[in-house]
Amino acid sequence: MSVTGANRTNRNAQQSRSDIQVVKLIVCRLCLLEDNEPNTHKENAFLSHPTNSALSLQSHLKPWAYETSGGFTVRGLRSQPSGRPLIHFVHGNGYSGLVYEQMLAQLLPYADLFISDVQGHGDSDHGGAFRGWNSTAHLCEAALHQFADDYQDRSGQRVPILGVGHSFGGVMTTLMMANSPSLFQRSVLLDPVIFSPAMARMMAISDAFGRWKNNAMARRARKRRTQWSSREEAFDYFHQRGIFRGWDDLCLTSYVAHGLTPVTGGGVTLKCHPEREAELFGSFPRKLWRSIERIETPTHLIYGERTYPFVGKSALRWQAINPGVTTETAPGGHCFMLEQPRDTAGRILRHLP
Repeated sequence: MSVTGANRTNRNAQQSRSDIQVVKLIVCRLCLLEDNEPNTHKENAFLSHPTNSALSLQSHLKPWAYETSGGFTVRGLRSQPSGRPLIHFVHGNGYSGLVYEQMLAQLLPYADLFISDVQGHGDSDHGGAFRGWNSTAHLCEAALHQFADDYQDRSGQRVPILGVGHSFGGVMTTLMMANSPSLFQRSVLLDPVIFSPAMARMMAISDAFGRWKNNAMARRARKRRTQWSSREEAFDYFHQRGIFRGWDDLCLTSYVAHGLTPVTGGGVTLKCHPEREAELFGSFPRKLWRSIERIETPTHLIYGERTYPFVGKSALRWQAINPGVTTETAPGGHCFMLEQPRDTAGRILRHLP
């Protein structure tokens, strides 16, 4: 290598280390941010920089809570009604809504937000045994209905709602559309784990013998490390590792800030217990394709170029049987929206009702 090339490599390495140090400082700032921190910036100003957008997003949202018929409470965040369209968002397994704040912050100038954290995720109660995919979709719908009438346009009519979800959250949005055809005017599903009919049959057979709950993904989830001495250590542990490979550093910052919680005596632990994550992996939506066949809501599916093969195949299968369904691919893997949050926000906004 030439001297010039070596110097360039050293400069790049130093810049990379510098960037990581900046991100670690942002981790600390995010973790110290309080929901009621006064905001002194206009929306367009705080959205002009990705760090500022995430730091300011929570100050534009207020917490909501819904006591379910199962005796536990689910929670989330929502923006003050403004008369603009409303986006309902559901996260993926093991995450929470604010993990996606880098993407969600880009949507706020154009729509109100209703972020739903399901049972055992984010600040929602663990609630005992997981109620199942189909029942969870009903709970998401019930929680939204409790607040939806607050969001009205100037004529006093409920604003149009765009359903958005990632992975497991994409399936929740799918089931909600099947259950209530008029709930969403449109939907955008981000790499939804729509299992193929063949996969669904295999899961049902395996489940009948009590085996599906201990499938490989569920076993891996149960073995997941749960504690770290600090958020900075957790950031280093997750950085460019496993499912987090390729993530934007600021999105990983959001995961460390909002996916972990302090432990008595010091350190941090996962908000979503590994056993809850395993319960989701070890279960599946019932009669999924029957539900899909009932959907009339215009739906756009975006899936990553490097995602699980079945995701793209199922998206194209759905498109083939429903003329109201469109699809596109995005650079990245299953979590492409956490790799390219701004790009993904732009793709979502093209479908805002």
